[in-house]
Amino acid sequence: MRSSRRRRRQNNAGLLIQKMTSGKLLSREELRRRAESWRAGGEKITLANGCFDLLHVGHVRYLHAAKQLGGRLVVAINSDESVRALKGDGRPLIPAEERAEILAALSDVDAVVIFSESDVRALVREIRPNVHAKGTDYTAESVPERDTVIECGGRVEIVGDPKDHSATEIIRNRLGRSSTEKSPTGQVSTEKRPAEPRRS
Repeated sequence: MRSSRRRRRQNNAGLLIQKMTSGKLLSREELRRRAESWRAGGEKITLANGCFDLLHVGHVRYLHAAKQLGGRLVVAINSDESVRALKGDGRPLIPAEERAEILAALSDVDAVVIFSESDVRALVREIRPNVHAKGTDYTAESVPERDTVIECGGRVEIVGDPKDHSATEIIRNRLGRSSTEKSPTGQVSTEKRPAEPRRS
């Protein structure tokens, strides 16, 4: 009986997730066509991007602030290979398809796409967003895609709360990568590893 109820709850949860993400997970070509349709209907497009490995409150606040800029919010996430190149071995913790599904379940998000490049210059040229929203770890002048966004008729906006949250820091400090570890003898060592350089 319990297993039957558990299966029903799991099925209901799966159906809810499907409903929340329906039509939001797009390929590059699907996104290009969707952007053309939105623009033809007079809607504006805001683009946000990032790794979004281990989603945290800073990500949610960033995306909510990006949505407040108006129009449809497109979120581009780095592929697994792209995250590994940026963050190092052992990342991402969550594969791209699952990161995309999590983001697509957020009500502020209208579309999610995975990109394999180191930045979104090519994607900016493909969908020509009205606004490219970046987090507060950037300035308008330091955004790598700034010139491409302007070239395509858009503008860059810095949004979200101060950069007080970091997946890298959470992994290091809260998941035990730099905290107590057992030695080969079974004793617990509280010696911390040297701090790694913080990555954006």
